[in-house]
Amino acid sequence: MGEISACSNGFSNGNNDLNNAVGGPRKSCWYEEEIDNDLRWCFALNSILHTGATQYQDIQLLDTKPFGKALVIDGKLQSAEIDEFIYHECLVHPPLLHHSNPRSIFIMGGGEGSTARELLRHKTVDKVVMCDIDVEVVDFCKSYLEVNKEAFSDPRLELIINDARAELERREEHYDIIVGDLADPIEGGPCYQLYTKSFYEFIVKPKLNQGGIFVTQAGPAGIFSHTEVFSCIFNTLKQVFKYVVPYSAHIPSYADTWGWVMASDTPFVTSVDELDQRIKQRIKGENRYLDGKTFTSTSTLSKAVRKSLNNETHVYSEGNARFIYGHGRHNQA
Repeated sequence: MGEISACSNGFSNGNNDLNNAVGGPRKSCWYEEEIDNDLRWCFALNSILHTGATQYQDIQLLDTKPFGKALVIDGKLQSAEIDEFIYHECLVHPPLLHHSNPRSIFIMGGGEGSTARELLRHKTVDKVVMCDIDVEVVDFCKSYLEVNKEAFSDPRLELIINDARAELERREEHYDIIVGDLADPIEGGPCYQLYTKSFYEFIVKPKLNQGGIFVTQAGPAGIFSHTEVFSCIFNTLKQVFKYVVPYSAHIPSYADTWGWVMASDTPFVTSVDELDQRIKQRIKGENRYLDGKTFTSTSTLSKAVRKSLNNETHVYSEGNARFIYGHGRHNQA
């Protein structure tokens, strides 16, 4: 879980520079996140822009020295200004580019608005439904994350505050793409039930149109971390869909490689050249990270990770869940 510590006399809240906080000048103030029992990741802060708690989760917005503004929820870094484009381009563009004509999209989670932003860059998209359970987080991100203001005001975006499972169940319409931009499966957290076989089989898959694609963020995917949840999310989706593609990319602010899994009953056969052509034809503006060759690279996993995924037998269920390290909450030092 994430903690904020200072060299002396605590830390300041609000928009003040930490060097001007009570107690006089100090060398630095740090954000520290516990990745495992014996491993912590920390970086220096300029200021703490906001800290608070909602009905569902704790939330902080930090101005960090190496990564710019960083959103922290339940003591886990969610995204950082300098490199969030890697995560969101990898989550959004592969499924949309592999689909022949994606028009209707449903986002599970995505309250910060960055996933909607990337989806709405696609010229084919007519409607994006973003369903997040926490209205306070959504309102917070609307206010503080300038980069997503245009997405939140786009008339193609329908914002729903509800549990994603309940919302998908009640809706009669179907979607070309369903995106899982959920919090990590953390013990005590609100989202681990949305990584289960029963959810994929009985809620997600029936809501996809013919040729539809489901994609989800799938947690850490590094050489040592991929067995936490990445491998079993991949194996769980293999039990539900005919074609499943795992892929990963390094995200500096996460201090690890991150994973996504894309699944469909229609094969993924789009070539590198065709992916690049679709990027030029369909997407407004220029991607900073993802093109055809990059997707080929991200979906070419290392030998060790491929072997683990091929040998994985665990199927994710409510009664047999796996979690990444953490407790779904955080303390402030």
